Amino acid sequence: MTMTHSALDETHRPDLASWVESAAGASGFPIQNLPFASFSAGGDDSFRIGVAIGDHILDLRRCTGLEDHVVLAAPTLNAFMALGPARWKALRQRVSRGLRAGAPEASRWRECLVPRAGARFRLPAEIGDYTDFYTSIHHATSVGRLFRPDNPLLPNYKWIPIGYHGRSSTIDVNRDFRRPSGQTMPPGAQAPQLGPSKRLDYELELGLFIGLGNEAGSPIPIGEARDHLFGMCLLNDWSARDIQGWEYQPLGPFLAKNFATTISPWIVTMEALAPFHVPWTRPEGDPQPLPYLDSPAVRERGAIDVRLEVLIETARMRSRGMAPHRLSTTSYRHAYWTAEQLVAHHTVNGCALRPGDLLGTGTLSGPAPEEAGSLVELTGGGKNPLALPDGEKRLFLDDGDRVIFRGWCEREGAVSIGFGEASAGVLPA
Repeated sequence: MTMTHSALDETHRPDLASWVESAAGASGFPIQNLPFASFSAGGDDSFRIGVAIGDHILDLRRCTGLEDHVVLAAPTLNAFMALGPARWKALRQRVSRGLRAGAPEASRWRECLVPRAGARFRLPAEIGDYTDFYTSIHHATSVGRLFRPDNPLLPNYKWIPIGYHGRSSTIDVNRDFRRPSGQTMPPGAQAPQLGPSKRLDYELELGLFIGLGNEAGSPIPIGEARDHLFGMCLLNDWSARDIQGWEYQPLGPFLAKNFATTISPWIVTMEALAPFHVPWTRPEGDPQPLPYLDSPAVRERGAIDVRLEVLIETARMRSRGMAPHRLSTTSYRHAYWTAEQLVAHHTVNGCALRPGDLLGTGTLSGPAPEEAGSLVELTGGGKNPLALPDGEKRLFLDDGDRVIFRGWCEREGAVSIGFGEASAGVLPA
């Protein structure tokens, strides 16, 4: 099998228009996108699956004429994810045709539209397992230089996708969280102390949702990996740098990472991302991937140009009615390892992935300093404070700070699509 489900088709045509008027605006959700979420609205507290179109949500449970109506009536996408790429593609085409200008479904489906404003969201899938990777060589080098100035990048990085298993119970959609507490070892102290983190940070990531799983003992070949990926969301894997610095050796992240992970509500499908794939290359002189991590298709279209930005809104900015302040921008195309390589490596030992499993890319930083995906990079390890527009300064996050991630894709000849926002605020410990 090859990467079949993400080829360009009629749903990507830039001349497509929808009878939903707002889909033609700058909402990020034109008819060429059609991302999924689990939502509730109005006085109905039950959650169901919807597709974003303009400033509305198409309630799939209420839509007539959909082949997979039974699984689409569920509150989460797991059962639909398990049907595989052919069914995903068929539904995308059916929904796209029904939402196009002049479609006969317009009179019936108009009653299935719910305003996005005021809707409530939950996890779009039940996440059984969560794995966080470390795919940005720029982030790995920058952070490594803070601890090992003469040898910032460990020798395995260019050979193997580095990752660890995280905690799925604290992943949530845009929910504020309490500052974590844990053990830290202050400089010069003789014993560690327990208390709230003083070096709380964000990590700019994308989340990759597994659609089709695999049997235990059956690795997913690199040429089939994309057919197991359902789509992507924005992901903030918050990090308590001071707790992590004390606890991470020898087994790695634990309390410094498992207290909160924030994702955006919308899953942008791999189908929608098809126009934004770009070639993936390794720098000359770097080791090339082992054969199980390499293929012509990965070389030709393995990277994805998802543009990303980080903004901060402090409590004082909020009280003054100030707009959030942009801290950095970058693109997923700079990642050292592709999404397909993560899937192939994750399963090469026989590990079973299941529908709804979530893979984090790890912090996504670009080659320029202003493209850093975390405060620890932007502040040089907490030494150089960032100046904010209202005169405040930050080394790490204060209580009341809100961090906002935004993502979008654009290129000439294609309609731009968006990811919405991943947003959460820091509450006192």
